Amino acid sequence: MKIKIRPAVFADLDTILEIINHEILNSTSIYDYEPREFETQKLWFEEKQAKNLPIIVAEFEKGVIGFASYGSFRQKDAYQFTVEHSVYVAQEFIGKGAGKLLLTELIKLAKTDGYHTMIGAIDADNKDSIGFHKRFGFHEIGICREVGFKFNKWLDLSLMQLILE
Repeated sequence: MKIKIRPAVFADLDTILEIINHEILNSTSIYDYEPREFETQKLWFEEKQAKNLPIIVAEFEKGVIGFASYGSFRQKDAYQFTVEHSVYVAQEFIGKGAGKLLLTELIKLAKTDGYHTMIGAIDADNKDSIGFHKRFGFHEIGICREVGFKFNKWLDLSLMQLILE
């Protein structure tokens, strides 16, 4: 399976939106309740571009099957060298290598852009994602207990960190 990683373009937004909305409606990988509208995703894309923050996509047979990005961890000046990242892959392509390629490229971009630390905020019950991040050298640095509420249950959030060398 030949997967290509490339910068996202505006034309990718429909598929990115489809992937994110599937996660919103069917998982706790994102703590939103309602599907996003195209305009919301368009603003997200434009803000990333304006701040020179990457959005990359995994492409298979000329179709987008996943995407990844990072952004500010917190808004205080002292956090300027830390980013929080996200990686999402279409359900039917999970476990086929797209996530690995996306996170590898995202780490490379963060290093090139001069960041020191990457943070992942992952639902604590998502053992697959936690294991995936550990394979990249991320360490679980804490659990925020019952900080989310979705699907009629309290959710714990695992914080994972990678110091970029």
